[in-house]
Amino acid sequence: MNSSYELYVITDEGLSRGLNHLEIAEQAIAGGADAIQLRDKARTPRQLLPIAKEIRALARKNGVLFIVNDKVDVALASNAHGVHLGQDDLPLRDARRMAPPGFIIGISAFSKEQAIEAEKDGADYIALGPIFYTGSKKVAAKECGIEMLREVRASISIPLVAIGGINRGNITGVIDAGADGIAVISAVVSQPDVTSSARELKGLIIKAKNSIIQNPI
Repeated sequence: MNSSYELYVITDEGLSRGLNHLEIAEQAIAGGADAIQLRDKARTPRQLLPIAKEIRALARKNGVLFIVNDKVDVALASNAHGVHLGQDDLPLRDARRMAPPGFIIGISAFSKEQAIEAEKDGADYIALGPIFYTGSKKVAAKECGIEMLREVRASISIPLVAIGGINRGNITGVIDAGADGIAVISAVVSQPDVTSSARELKGLIIKAKNSIIQNPI
């Protein structure tokens, strides 16, 4: 299994061009996605579980990570690799007690303090954002910006995923600031060709990381 978070695609049927969660996952994986997060705020756990199982099978076949947003019960029942929790979801320590060994728990953070606390509590990765303005989330949040991304990178040792308003035009700066990967919705899911969009972003990530290796500070 690939344990990279370089290109982390979040499914959202409402923002896709008519694709369902499984179709989004299939096309994103074909374009090089390293991780797929199933995100659905409308369906009940009972309704979401069959979808989660389908994506888990797809992820297993292709060796990519499969994460469920918010719902620990669905993540566990579908044998997902992990769950992603927001600041208002089940506390990380309680989720960890429910989970088997090796289960991944990612945490959303909006500040350096939240990121540090999450690492202390045992998070496996941090998703910091929104880095830039994004229309993908209905609840507006203050932009973190590149400088906070640098500060968080210097303050934690676990993988750091940047999220929020990231696209082909700003991805290089995000990677240069210390992100291990980027999480995207619109930049892939809302595009006419999901596979090509994912492939382009993955290429830009690799190019940016190679540049850092070749030109260290």
